[in-house]
Amino acid sequence: MWGIARFGDPGPRAAVDALGVTTRAIDLGSGDFGDLPRDFTYLVHVAVAYEKTSYDRAIRVNAEGTGLMLEHCRKAKAALVMSTTSVYKPHPDPWYAFGEEDALGDIQAQFSAPYSVSKIAQEAVARYCARSLALPVTIARMNAAYGNRGGAITNHMDLVASGAAVPTRHDPMPYSAIHDDDIKAQLEPLLHAAAVPATIVNWGADEPVSVQEWTAYMGQLMGIETSVDITPVPWASVGSVVDCRKRIAITGPSTVKWKDGLRRVMEHRYPDRIVDGHGERIVGG
Repeated sequence: MWGIARFGDPGPRAAVDALGVTTRAIDLGSGDFGDLPRDFTYLVHVAVAYEKTSYDRAIRVNAEGTGLMLEHCRKAKAALVMSTTSVYKPHPDPWYAFGEEDALGDIQAQFSAPYSVSKIAQEAVARYCARSLALPVTIARMNAAYGNRGGAITNHMDLVASGAAVPTRHDPMPYSAIHDDDIKAQLEPLLHAAAVPATIVNWGADEPVSVQEWTAYMGQLMGIETSVDITPVPWASVGSVVDCRKRIAITGPSTVKWKDGLRRVMEHRYPDRIVDGHGERIVGG
C-alpha cells in the first residue's frame, strides 16, 4: 500500500510510515509523481485543497490534479474519488435530502470560497477520465465525517468542552454526519461499485441530525449548558441532509447511530468529563 500527500508536517507522515505504508510527498497540482508506480490495483483519492480565495489553484489541485492522478493510475481495477455534498445547489428547506440527480451549485463555503466550484470541476474531470481511460470510477459525495481524530461533530465537541459557543448558519442546521467506522466499512463496497460511466453516490449516514441536536447532547453528557451561535449566510445552504438510498443499496445501512458515535468520541477525548443521570462524573467514561 502506498500513500501520497504533501506531508508538510512530518508527524502525520511518520505515523503513516509506521503502519507499513510506503509514502511519497507529492503535490497533486504539480503533476510530478516522481517514482510513484503506475500499476496499483485500486486508487482511493481523498486529497483536497481548501483554498481560501484562489479559484485557479483550487481547480488546478482539485480538478486537474484528480485527472492527472487517475491518468497515472489508469491500470487500476477501480478508483474512488471523494467529492462533497457541498456541490449541491442550496435548497430553502433545511431538512431537504439531496439526491444524486439534484441540481449542482456554488455554496461559497466560508472556509473556502472556491470549494464548491472546484469540486464540481473535479467531478467533471473524474467522469471524463472514467470514460476516456475505461477506468471504473465511483464519485462519492462525502457529507460531515467525524471520529476520534476530528471532523464536524468532533470539532464542535472541543468547543463545547472549552465552554465556547458552537457556530453554525441556520436553526436548524442538519447534516447526515457519518462516523469513521461506517466510512471504513463502506469503502470497499463503494470501490466495487465503480463503473464506466462513473457511479455517483452520496456518502453520509442514514440518520440526519442537526448541529443544535448534537450540541445539546454534548452538554447532556458533560452536564453543562451549551449554546449555538447562529450567523446566517444568505447564499449558503441551510441544510446538508442527503438521500442515502443509493448508497444503502451498495453498502447496506449505516451501523453507527449519531448518539452512539458522539458518545464514543467523547469517551475517547474527554473520558473524565462525562456525567451520569445524577450529574456525577463517570471516571473513565
